[in-house]
Amino acid sequence: MFKSRVISHLKITVFAAAFSLAPSMANAHTPFLVPTSFEPLYEGWVSLDAGFSEVFFVPEVAFDKGNFQVLTPKGEWVAPGRLEQFKTRSVVEYQAKDEGTYRFTTGLRKAAIFRMYEVNGERKHSRDPKEVLPKGAKILDHYQSATLAEAYVTLKKPTATALKPYNQGLEIVPVTHPNDVYAGESFAFQVLLDGKPLADNEVSLFTGYDGNEHEKPTQTTKTDKDGKAQLTIANVGTYLLYTRKSAPAPKGAEAPNYGYVYTLSFAVNAQ
Repeated sequence: MFKSRVISHLKITVFAAAFSLAPSMANAHTPFLVPTSFEPLYEGWVSLDAGFSEVFFVPEVAFDKGNFQVLTPKGEWVAPGRLEQFKTRSVVEYQAKDEGTYRFTTGLRKAAIFRMYEVNGERKHSRDPKEVLPKGAKILDHYQSATLAEAYVTLKKPTATALKPYNQGLEIVPVTHPNDVYAGESFAFQVLLDGKPLADNEVSLFTGYDGNEHEKPTQTTKTDKDGKAQLTIANVGTYLLYTRKSAPAPKGAEAPNYGYVYTLSFAVNAQ
């Protein structure tokens, strides 16, 4: 039987690594899309917050430049009923009418372009694509950030149509239904890159509790040869799965590589 849980304000500090050959770990904002409840409330309305944050789920920067959409249980993509962009957060509202699982997505956000280079034995970086690099600079990495945040919401009984993969870019595809995860049980998933299993890729699980902040993930795992992994989560709460990968960008992109980041928000329910 599906159980819902309303989110409380959970706090956690995330330190995201810079991609590829970046010289050091960087304190970075992480994207998220999280509903106030993983089950529609009054008259089927769903409300979600989207933003970039270092403390979950307290937004600091609104998720702009996205393409917010909803995938219905029937497999139809529709626009949200309402989207409001504020300075620190974006708010999405949608009225669910059909029973089943809905997929909410920010859409892929392509933003800053980074160049990592070495000159006179010192590693540096630039975020301005028009900046002329110093003479003799050796390019170590050149990529554009590409972020995507998602969440699933179920009206009554969970269904699987909305869980199908895009087969494009970086994504976490649930094997266990994300609205049917219970404390003490495993949550299985698969990581894909352009539709192919991504082996040996790190996936981090973040959570937090009121009044406490954690700089490290609760759990970290790596995918197997089939891109699959699973986590057993002991405590009830709201969690965020995080994975990243630097990979060649599609033809015609503004940089030769994409620095992909994908996050999935979900709740773990009591038995």
